[in-house]
Amino acid sequence: MQFRILAAAAAIGLAAPAIAQDFSASPTYGSVNLNAGFTPDPYTVRITSGGARRASNVSSSCRGWIANAPDYSVYYTAGNMFDLTISATSGSDTTLVVNGPNGNWYCDDDSGDGLNPLMTFNNPRSGRYDVWVGSYREGDYADATLAISELGQTGSGGGYSGGGNSYGGIDWSLSPNYGSTNLRAGFTPDPYRVDVIAGGNQRASEARSGCAGWVSSAPDFELRYTAGSSLPLILSAASSADTTILVNDPNGNWHCNDDGGNSGLNPALTFHNPASGTYDIWIGSYRQGENPRASLSISELYSE
Repeated sequence: MQFRILAAAAAIGLAAPAIAQDFSASPTYGSVNLNAGFTPDPYTVRITSGGARRASNVSSSCRGWIANAPDYSVYYTAGNMFDLTISATSGSDTTLVVNGPNGNWYCDDDSGDGLNPLMTFNNPRSGRYDVWVGSYREGDYADATLAISELGQTGSGGGYSGGGNSYGGIDWSLSPNYGSTNLRAGFTPDPYRVDVIAGGNQRASEARSGCAGWVSSAPDFELRYTAGSSLPLILSAASSADTTILVNDPNGNWHCNDDGGNSGLNPALTFHNPASGTYDIWIGSYRQGENPRASLSISELYSE
């Protein structure tokens, strides 16, 4: 359902309500400090939308269902050149609620593409922006990506295009080609291996500028990881051909590598102090049109 509350060009402040969300509570998915001119732009975070509170508790104009605590907090240091755009993308109908540095509340439903919410703060203030990503329908808890940008709805560097869960033609919301697994810190056997066919028809650089190789639209594998030790999480691949690796981590950040493995042209990524959550993994082929066999390795001990 479309209901445009806030024009993308200018956010409209709402008076503080009698019953408000608790912006003093710790944000569920963390926080970040961003200074004007930050890179990469957009800064993205993967979250789950929705909650048990009506957004209309903030204002009768606000739509959807949100959590009590903020989903994310942005500590922003403004300059004098950029507007600040906060948006969310999802395969579901989502909404946005923001408490700005001036204590005013801001809401949006569908000012982005399709049913995605978006709001732009012209001449933004420095300070803390507490952000809730809501679901239009009660009980809908959907995968979503929160994006913070000074470039408007379409940013650069991270590949965000304002179009759901896809970055160019790479879409982390698609079912993984070779399945998924749940692993906890200290898992055995280590490494956990999965045989895949590397490559695809999408440039890895669509997800993040500078990433090498060609990958499929859907992830090759999805790891749901529960952290709990001082050990790193190492994702690597082994193949007789030149392969690459692309990963979207639980915070929505993109990582890639070409030849960082222990031998030959094998790629590897090491996550120190890894976060719990979903790691979507692509094994790419360095050369377009090649689809070699490869072995994905998930380890806390070593790379291939």
